[in-house]
Parts: sequence; C-alpha cells; structure tokens
Amino acid sequence: MRRGIFLAFALLIPTMVLAWGPKGHDTVAYIAEKHLSKKALQHVTEILNGKSMVYVANWMDNASHTDEYAYTKTWHYVNVDPEEQTYANAKKEAAGDVVVAINTIVENLKSGELSLEEERVQLMMLIHLVGDMHCPMHAGRKSDRGGNGTKVKYFGSQKKLHTVWDSEIVESAHRWSYSEWQEQIDRATPIEVHQMAYGTPNDWIEESVILANDIYESSTTGENLSYDYVAKYAPIIEQQLLKGGIRLAKLLEEIY
Repeated sequence: MRRGIFLAFALLIPTMVLAWGPKGHDTVAYIAEKHLSKKALQHVTEILNGKSMVYVANWMDNASHTDEYAYTKTWHYVNVDPEEQTYANAKKEAAGDVVVAINTIVENLKSGELSLEEERVQLMMLIHLVGDMHCPMHAGRKSDRGGNGTKVKYFGSQKKLHTVWDSEIVESAHRWSYSEWQEQIDRATPIEVHQMAYGTPNDWIEESVILANDIYESSTTGENLSYDYVAKYAPIIEQQLLKGGIRLAKLLEEIY
C-alpha cells in the first residue's frame, strides 16, 4: 500500500535531477509512442493505469532520490574513462548501470512473472533509462563524474558540462515543446528507422561513449560555449532523441 501511495504522489511532483531534462525525456517517450503498434500501445497504457508514456517519463529521477529506490542511483549512467575506450572494457558499477538495468528490466518484463504493480514500476524505469542511455554525458568519464567535474561557461555563465548536456543545450537548440520536437525530428524513412533500431543496449551505449569523447574534446575547462557549440551539436541532440524513441519502441514491441 505504501508503495502505491508513493507512486501516485511521485507522478505529480516536479523532477529534481535531470538527464536530457524533462523535455528530452518527454520527447523520447512521445516518439516511442508514435512508433508503437496499436496492440503494444494499448498494453502499455493499461499497465500505466491509463497514463501516457510521456506522463511517467521523468518519474525515475524523483524515485532514485527516495529511500525505497535509492538502489537505482547508479542505473542512470555508465562511466568509461579514456584508457578503457569502450563500455565493454570499462570497470562496471557494482550496483549496476544503465545497460545492466535495461537488460534486466527487459528480461523481467518479458518473463510474465511480475505483479501488476511491479510491472508498472519496471516499465516506468525502462521508459526513463532508454532516454538516459542516449544522453552522451551519461556515458562520460568516472574521473569527472560524467562531466560534473568539468566546469565550462555557457553563454557566459559558469556551468557543469553535465548540466549543459542535461537540459541547457536542448533548450538552446530549439525552443520546442516535446510534441514539436517529435513532429520536427521524427521523419525518418522506414529503412532509416530499421537501421536505428538495429542492435542491443550494449551496442547503443557504445555510440554514446564515442559522442561523449568528442564532447570532452570540444568542451575544455573554462571555455565559453555559445552559438557555434550549439550549432555543432544540435544535429547530434536531434539524432540521439530520435534514436532513443525508436529504440524504446523496439524494446516495448519485443516485450508486448
């Protein structure tokens, strides 16, 4: 009963930490909804008690700050330092990371052994974590805590590099609502959608690792990042949000 009350409350309070920020997570969820079959979407909506995927897309950021779900704090990211080069070579978090969490949740949801409440919680986690996986700074370096230790200036204001990539740069790229983001970037051909959906979470995280390394090279400590920086990375942001939505839909189709 206590968990049920918490879930109802958590869905109403604002997010406290970010990964893409609420706008990015909403966009990934909405794109995924648009790519689901009628059958899968109906099943997902029923599990979410009639709520949309967008409605619950940021739930996990709140939940990870509660005692009940504190064990999920490391599930939002991976760390890959330069000498490790790839996620496959990286030292793994003992409490799990975003890849381990997604793979485990998908397996659990496919098992058919979860209670309705357990299924709802894990579904909400999956919706959020696939978004996290596609934010490059959630595949950053352990040495600076995924960009939290790298201080830059963003249009003259001092920021953590992680903060810039969580939400600042998304808003700078386009002042769109999540539905406008979907409308403007979700225009891939069926062949392109198939190509983006190909692979597994273990494959997809390596793309984020490569992007993170490029971002570190373009974002030196103390540098003032502004219009040229946004122009360079806006297409990457669009690409990652679109891939996140399409890949989330792929996983949900496999489950439901």
